[in-house]
Amino acid sequence: MSEEIEHVLDAVGPRLRALRRQRGITLAEVAAKTGISESTLSRLESGRRRANLELLLPLSSAYDVPLDDLVGAPRTGDPRIHLQPIHRYGMTFIPLTRRPGGVQAYKMLIPSSTRPAEPTPQTHSGYEWLYVLNGQLRLVLGERDMVLPPGEAAEFDTTLPHWLGSADGRAVELLILFGLHGERVHVQPRTRS
Repeated sequence: MSEEIEHVLDAVGPRLRALRRQRGITLAEVAAKTGISESTLSRLESGRRRANLELLLPLSSAYDVPLDDLVGAPRTGDPRIHLQPIHRYGMTFIPLTRRPGGVQAYKMLIPSSTRPAEPTPQTHSGYEWLYVLNGQLRLVLGERDMVLPPGEAAEFDTTLPHWLGSADGRAVELLILFGLHGERVHVQPRTRS
Protein backbone atom coordinates (compact mmCIF):
# COMPACT_ATOMS: atom_id res chain seq x y z
CA MET A 1 0.00 0.00 0.00
CA SER A 2 1.39 3.44 -0.91
CA GLU A 3 2.42 5.94 1.75
CA GLU A 4 -0.24 8.37 0.53
CA ILE A 5 -3.03 5.79 0.95
CA GLU A 6 -1.69 4.89 4.43
CA HIS A 7 -1.81 8.57 5.40
CA VAL A 8 -5.42 8.93 4.15
CA LEU A 9 -6.53 5.81 6.03
CA ASP A 10 -4.77 6.90 9.24
CA ALA A 11 -6.70 10.19 9.18
CA VAL A 12 -10.16 8.57 8.91
CA GLY A 13 -10.43 7.57 12.60
CA PRO A 14 -9.67 11.01 14.07
CA ARG A 15 -11.95 12.59 11.46
CA LEU A 16 -14.82 10.28 12.50
CA ARG A 17 -14.23 10.97 16.20
CA ALA A 18 -14.19 14.74 15.61
CA LEU A 19 -17.38 14.56 13.53
CA ARG A 20 -19.19 12.51 16.21
CA ARG A 21 -18.08 14.88 18.98
CA GLN A 22 -19.00 17.93 16.91
CA ARG A 23 -22.51 16.50 16.55
CA GLY A 24 -22.64 15.78 20.29
CA ILE A 25 -23.61 12.11 19.95
CA THR A 26 -22.34 8.97 21.65
CA LEU A 27 -20.89 5.79 20.19
CA ALA A 28 -24.08 4.02 21.30
CA GLU A 29 -26.21 6.46 19.28
CA VAL A 30 -24.03 5.98 16.18
CA ALA A 31 -24.17 2.20 16.66
CA ALA A 32 -27.98 2.33 16.82
CA LYS A 33 -28.15 4.38 13.58
CA THR A 34 -25.64 2.31 11.62
CA GLY A 35 -25.87 -1.23 12.97
CA ILE A 36 -22.09 -1.16 13.57
CA SER A 37 -21.09 -2.30 17.07
CA GLU A 38 -19.77 0.24 19.57
CA SER A 39 -16.51 -1.69 19.89
CA THR A 40 -15.96 -1.59 16.11
CA LEU A 41 -16.74 2.15 16.06
CA SER A 42 -14.33 2.73 18.95
CA ARG A 43 -11.55 0.75 17.23
CA LEU A 44 -12.23 2.62 13.97
CA GLU A 45 -12.02 6.02 15.68
CA SER A 46 -8.82 5.10 17.56
CA GLY A 47 -7.13 3.75 14.42
CA ARG A 48 -6.98 0.16 15.66
CA ARG A 49 -9.28 -0.88 12.79
CA ARG A 50 -8.92 0.12 9.13
CA ALA A 51 -11.80 1.85 7.42
CA ASN A 52 -13.53 0.06 4.55
CA LEU A 53 -16.62 0.78 2.45
CA GLU A 54 -18.75 -1.61 4.51
CA LEU A 55 -18.15 0.66 7.54
CA LEU A 56 -17.88 4.05 5.84
CA LEU A 57 -21.09 3.91 3.79
CA PRO A 58 -23.45 3.58 6.79
CA LEU A 59 -21.41 6.21 8.68
CA SER A 60 -21.64 8.59 5.73
CA SER A 61 -25.41 8.12 5.75
CA ALA A 62 -25.74 8.46 9.54
CA TYR A 63 -23.72 11.69 9.63
CA ASP A 64 -25.30 12.94 6.39
CA VAL A 65 -21.93 13.81 4.85
CA PRO A 66 -20.40 12.74 1.54
CA LEU A 67 -18.06 9.75 1.68
CA ASP A 68 -15.29 12.00 0.32
CA ASP A 69 -15.54 14.14 3.47
CA LEU A 70 -15.07 11.10 5.71
CA VAL A 71 -11.85 10.08 3.99
CA GLY A 72 -10.62 13.60 3.30
CA ALA A 73 -10.55 13.10 -0.45
CA PRO A 74 -9.31 16.11 -2.39
CA ARG A 75 -11.93 18.07 -4.28
CA THR A 76 -11.74 17.39 -8.01
CA GLY A 77 -13.52 18.74 -11.02
CA ASP A 78 -15.39 21.43 -9.08
CA PRO A 79 -14.32 25.00 -9.86
CA ARG A 80 -16.36 26.51 -7.03
CA ILE A 81 -14.62 27.91 -3.96
CA HIS A 82 -15.30 25.87 -0.84
CA LEU A 83 -15.53 28.14 2.18
CA GLN A 84 -13.24 27.15 5.01
CA PRO A 85 -14.51 26.96 8.59
CA ILE A 86 -13.17 29.48 11.09
CA HIS A 87 -12.33 28.18 14.57
CA ARG A 88 -12.57 30.77 17.37
CA TYR A 89 -13.35 30.68 21.08
CA GLY A 90 -13.76 26.88 20.93
CA MET A 91 -16.53 27.21 18.31
CA THR A 92 -16.69 26.74 14.55
CA PHE A 93 -18.02 29.41 12.20
CA ILE A 94 -18.78 28.41 8.63
CA PRO A 95 -19.06 31.50 6.41
CA LEU A 96 -22.06 31.36 4.10
CA THR A 97 -21.40 34.70 2.37
CA ARG A 98 -18.24 36.25 0.98
CA ARG A 99 -19.26 39.69 -0.19
CA PRO A 100 -17.45 42.58 1.48
CA GLY A 101 -19.50 44.88 3.67
CA GLY A 102 -23.17 44.47 4.46
CA VAL A 103 -24.73 41.64 6.41
CA GLN A 104 -22.62 38.46 6.69
CA ALA A 105 -24.11 34.98 7.21
CA TYR A 106 -22.52 32.15 9.21
CA LYS A 107 -23.45 28.72 10.43
CA MET A 108 -22.10 28.43 13.96
CA LEU A 109 -21.33 25.15 15.75
CA ILE A 110 -20.89 25.05 19.51
CA PRO A 111 -19.36 21.68 20.45
CA SER A 112 -20.61 19.48 23.27
CA SER A 113 -18.73 19.62 26.55
CA THR A 114 -18.68 17.70 29.79
CA ARG A 115 -18.65 20.89 31.90
CA PRO A 116 -20.87 23.91 31.34
CA ALA A 117 -18.86 26.86 30.09
CA GLU A 118 -18.63 29.93 32.27
CA PRO A 119 -20.12 32.93 30.41
CA THR A 120 -17.58 35.56 29.41
CA PRO A 121 -19.68 38.31 27.77
CA GLN A 122 -17.99 40.36 25.05
CA THR A 123 -18.90 43.52 23.15
CA HIS A 124 -18.08 44.74 19.65
CA SER A 125 -19.66 46.96 17.07
CA GLY A 126 -22.43 45.53 14.95
CA TYR A 127 -25.88 43.96 15.06
CA GLU A 128 -26.65 40.24 15.20
CA TRP A 129 -29.62 38.05 14.34
CA LEU A 130 -29.50 34.35 15.20
CA TYR A 131 -31.71 31.29 14.66
CA VAL A 132 -31.23 28.01 16.56
CA LEU A 133 -31.21 24.95 14.29
CA ASN A 134 -30.34 22.20 16.80
CA GLY A 135 -29.61 22.01 20.52
CA GLN A 136 -30.37 24.34 23.39
CA LEU A 137 -28.60 27.71 23.08
CA ARG A 138 -27.80 29.70 26.21
CA LEU A 139 -27.77 33.40 25.40
CA VAL A 140 -26.49 35.83 28.01
CA LEU A 141 -27.42 39.33 26.89
CA GLY A 142 -26.67 42.12 29.33
CA GLU A 143 -28.42 41.10 32.57
CA ARG A 144 -30.66 38.54 30.83
CA ASP A 145 -29.83 34.83 30.76
CA MET A 146 -32.04 32.88 28.31
CA VAL A 147 -32.32 29.41 26.80
CA LEU A 148 -33.41 29.24 23.15
CA PRO A 149 -34.58 25.86 21.80
CA PRO A 150 -34.54 24.91 18.11
CA GLY A 151 -36.70 27.21 16.02
CA GLU A 152 -36.20 30.26 18.27
CA ALA A 153 -34.55 33.44 17.04
CA ALA A 154 -33.03 36.49 18.72
CA GLU A 155 -31.62 39.81 17.56
CA PHE A 156 -29.48 42.31 19.44
CA ASP A 157 -27.00 45.14 19.23
CA THR A 158 -23.55 43.62 19.82
CA THR A 159 -22.37 46.65 21.77
CA LEU A 160 -24.46 45.09 24.58
CA PRO A 161 -22.38 42.49 26.48
CA HIS A 162 -23.34 39.08 25.10
CA TRP A 163 -22.26 35.42 25.22
CA LEU A 164 -23.42 32.28 23.40
CA GLY A 165 -23.00 28.72 24.67
CA SER A 166 -24.69 25.37 25.17
CA ALA A 167 -27.45 25.34 27.79
CA ASP A 168 -27.14 21.60 28.50
CA GLY A 169 -23.61 20.61 27.44
CA ARG A 170 -24.77 19.18 24.11
CA ALA A 171 -23.77 20.54 20.73
CA VAL A 172 -25.66 23.52 19.33
CA GLU A 173 -26.04 24.58 15.68
CA LEU A 174 -27.30 28.01 14.70
CA LEU A 175 -27.42 30.47 11.84
CA ILE A 176 -26.09 33.97 12.42
CA LEU A 177 -26.57 37.09 10.34
CA PHE A 178 -24.16 39.79 11.41
CA GLY A 179 -24.03 43.41 10.34
CA LEU A 180 -20.62 44.86 11.21
CA HIS A 181 -21.83 48.45 11.01
CA GLY A 182 -25.12 47.92 12.82
CA GLU A 183 -27.17 46.86 9.80
CA ARG A 184 -30.35 45.17 10.95
CA VAL A 185 -31.93 42.15 9.34
CA HIS A 186 -35.31 42.75 7.69
CA VAL A 187 -37.46 39.73 8.47
CA GLN A 188 -40.51 41.03 6.60
CA PRO A 189 -40.21 42.18 2.99
CA ARG A 190 -40.32 45.91 2.45
CA THR A 191 -43.28 47.21 0.48
CA ARG A 192 -42.54 49.56 -2.38
CA SER A 193 -44.20 52.94 -2.45
